[in-house]
Amino acid sequence: MELQVKPKSKKWKGNFGLYFSLPILSWAFYDFANTIFSSNINTIFFPFFLQEQIGENAVLDQIASTFISYANAIASLFLVLFSPLFGVMIDRTGKMKKYIMIFTLISVVCTFLMGVFGGMPLDGKILGIPISLAIVILLFVIAKFFYHSSLVFYDTMMSDLGTKQQLPLISGFGVAVGYLGTLVGLSIYPFISKGSSHEAFIPTAILFLVFSLPLFFFLKESPKQQKAKEPFLSGYKEIKSTFKEMRSYRSVFTFMIAYFFLNDAIATTIGMMAVYAKTVVGFSSSGFILLYLVSTVSSIAGSFLFGYITQSKGPRLAVTYVGVLLLVALFIAVFAQTALWFWVAGSMFGISLGSMWVTSRTYIIELTPDEKRGQFFGLFAFSGKVSSIIGPLLYGTITLIFHDLGTLASRMALGSLIIMAIIGLGFLLKLKGLEEVK
Repeated sequence: MELQVKPKSKKWKGNFGLYFSLPILSWAFYDFANTIFSSNINTIFFPFFLQEQIGENAVLDQIASTFISYANAIASLFLVLFSPLFGVMIDRTGKMKKYIMIFTLISVVCTFLMGVFGGMPLDGKILGIPISLAIVILLFVIAKFFYHSSLVFYDTMMSDLGTKQQLPLISGFGVAVGYLGTLVGLSIYPFISKGSSHEAFIPTAILFLVFSLPLFFFLKESPKQQKAKEPFLSGYKEIKSTFKEMRSYRSVFTFMIAYFFLNDAIATTIGMMAVYAKTVVGFSSSGFILLYLVSTVSSIAGSFLFGYITQSKGPRLAVTYVGVLLLVALFIAVFAQTALWFWVAGSMFGISLGSMWVTSRTYIIELTPDEKRGQFFGLFAFSGKVSSIIGPLLYGTITLIFHDLGTLASRMALGSLIIMAIIGLGFLLKLKGLEEVK
């Protein structure tokens, strides 16, 4: 039996009751589930897999970085085309869980098949790439696209879970629970054979599915009045109309631009940190896993902390604090000459990564009107994914052009993200004087 989500009408006795209500706990467990996919596939084992398949020296490692960057960029390109329409679908139908379930299952199947084909050497090549490797890359692109697509619906769902005062705490709790998923996901590492990172794909798919089940079975959406059915692609007309109304939503669009640049730095770092740590700083695979664990613990702590900072200082200031922390972490990572400094950078990046999700989605809810919330979440996903194309493309192009320079090429590529973070902070400062849309 499904449970109706109506926590807004309840009198919560402290945050404990808020966090551990079945609707919110079920919602948070989906963050737990999808973070297993994000960390295991996007950040760790898919980059490891490509490096095993391509990288044999400092120059080829840069080529592997280019492959990783471009695969991430292609997945983001498809999301750019469709995420605004997803937001319109939410506002028209009020349905979110249905699409979360469909998109999750597609992502799970593709991740599972990555494991099947990753361990199945096939004869022949496509564009100079072994067929099995090409299939795994294609499956990764599809899996990542549907994983990110589900998040448009998932993030919008948060606005139905509590009052305006409760939302920063709910957001922080969800992100913190999500990063606990990272720890569970990494528990498979001791069972992965050396040089066989594809062995992580199938268990990751299973874990992703299992921990998505609470949302599938125990969370029911609040009923909403549905608008008249129209062709799917007609949603672009509504998006065009929203852009024309930009003057009425000046704060929203200014934050969208700021988020574009900050997310550019974050998304690219997430995809490239494994290869960067190994090839530039000299971490072993096990050493990077330990670094990632420490970074994850920092993310958990930062998520809870920034939930309260957001509630106390407001989301705009909280996002600004996160942006400054991200900028400092990037500076340290670019110029780090020893593993110690990279440990510091990794911990700071962990805090900023978790906290960015907490603060930004709370800020979106504060800035946007209820009747256009789904559409604006779709547009923010659009903004984030456009940046997720540009960042990896820029990173990959720099490593490709300057691959003969070895590790210096990667430092130059990561350094380009500092510029993105500075621009994002500049737009956040512009928000200070703007009237927020209620």
